Amino acid sequence: MRRSLLSTLILCGVFAGPLASAADQAVQLTHVAGPFAADPASLDKYETPDWFRDAKFGIWSHWGPQAVPRAGDWYARNMYIYGTPQYEHHLKHYGHPSKSGYKDIIPLWKAEKFDPDALMALYAKAGAKYFVSMGVHHDNFDLWDSKYHRWNAVKMGPHRDIVGAWQKAAVKAGLHFGVSEHLGASYGWFGTSHGHDEVFPQLGVPYDGADPQYADLYHPKHDELFGGGHKWYTKDAAYHQEWFNRITDLVTHYKPDLLYTDGGIPFGDTGRTLVANFYNENIKTHGKLEAVYNHKDIGSGEFLRKAGVQDVERGVMNGIQPLPWQTDTSMGDWFYSEGYKYKTTRDVVTMLADIVSKNGNLLLNVVQYPDGSLPPESRKFLDEMAAWIQVNGEAIYGTRPWKTFGEGPTKTEGGAFKENADYTAADIRFTTKGGSVYAITLGEPKGQVRIASLGTKAGLEKRPVKSVSLVGATAPLRWKQQDDALVIDVPASLPTTTASSFKIGF
Repeated sequence: MRRSLLSTLILCGVFAGPLASAADQAVQLTHVAGPFAADPASLDKYETPDWFRDAKFGIWSHWGPQAVPRAGDWYARNMYIYGTPQYEHHLKHYGHPSKSGYKDIIPLWKAEKFDPDALMALYAKAGAKYFVSMGVHHDNFDLWDSKYHRWNAVKMGPHRDIVGAWQKAAVKAGLHFGVSEHLGASYGWFGTSHGHDEVFPQLGVPYDGADPQYADLYHPKHDELFGGGHKWYTKDAAYHQEWFNRITDLVTHYKPDLLYTDGGIPFGDTGRTLVANFYNENIKTHGKLEAVYNHKDIGSGEFLRKAGVQDVERGVMNGIQPLPWQTDTSMGDWFYSEGYKYKTTRDVVTMLADIVSKNGNLLLNVVQYPDGSLPPESRKFLDEMAAWIQVNGEAIYGTRPWKTFGEGPTKTEGGAFKENADYTAADIRFTTKGGSVYAITLGEPKGQVRIASLGTKAGLEKRPVKSVSLVGATAPLRWKQQDDALVIDVPASLPTTTASSFKIGF
């Protein structure tokens, strides 16, 4: 869910628990035959496919018309809230939202420099093994040739099938392809468009969301508005039907390997039916289950931990998790924002190592300009990440957690929206593959690296260390396994400076 910390706290306190199943009774659902049914017990039989567990790193294009104003995330909602920075921005650059609203932003999104093949080549070189396209955000604008919705990227804006273009590029580059849907929360989220200013000179003049001719974009006015004690997901069965139809159209048309929902499984049996259908169709396509469904243990809707892969927004988990999971985060703001502080490559690398050591994956939004090209911060990151992963990829891809995720002085807190950590070279994360253990320093090591978890008496490994090498280097290392630690002399020159990976054999 794309939001400020304040609104996140509101969500956590207010939007809890699954929706009543009675809301689903009027929804007409189609069921795809296969081993999965729409009940929790059936979905709990899901097992995460190996491709996802091996991939570790994906890139997301969280991009659409809301990038046009260059004023950040949740623009389509916040531009209708009097006094917010995005309201003031819209008033200054586009006019009052009673006359010039979000509907007038959409035609300005031309995506004229969007080159998915060139971008995908950069993403693959930077180490991404899967790619996720935005399907539809809370702004209710579909980025594909939508069968059920006229507000889509083929009929308006860029007049281009954005999802389809991304899919072709991902397949060409050999990446697994996914889509994200944020539609479930749109019905209340967009309620601000039906409001009005509370002060003169436009006191009481309705915003353009109140105009019936645009009701299919802004949704008809109803009493389930986001905030003020109302739920993230609506209880209105008509909206459940629309959600089911449009997201079914999305996954049926593009057959993604991954589907991301921005919240819990929406709308009770309606959402569970869609997930079961997604899995059953995927089995028909591949001969076995290769699909991943991401949903969150935050907000309303159902969270069924075994039914898919848990997603943690802008945060990590505490310790090694028994089931695979995923962090989703962004290089900068979720949509392009002038002056926003971007993550450094070191931020991303250390986050990736920490997540992988705990049985997780990292899905990273690489910010794009409205025209589809990359800001210099995004391009610099991709180049630097490519250099790091080319050397250290063997310590990441195809690995599994070791006996402990890591050691070091820096303490972190698990959970959503808790991603900032000032790691040092003394903070170490472990992965294992092929009988070897990889120790990744979350900083540039100098002098000596001491690994307490591999001491002969105080450590966790009963087998004596037989070999130690620096991934990416050919020169032998000097090392000694002492009672309290494995001590490695760090060479003067390192293959990578952001973080280093030591391969340890027994």
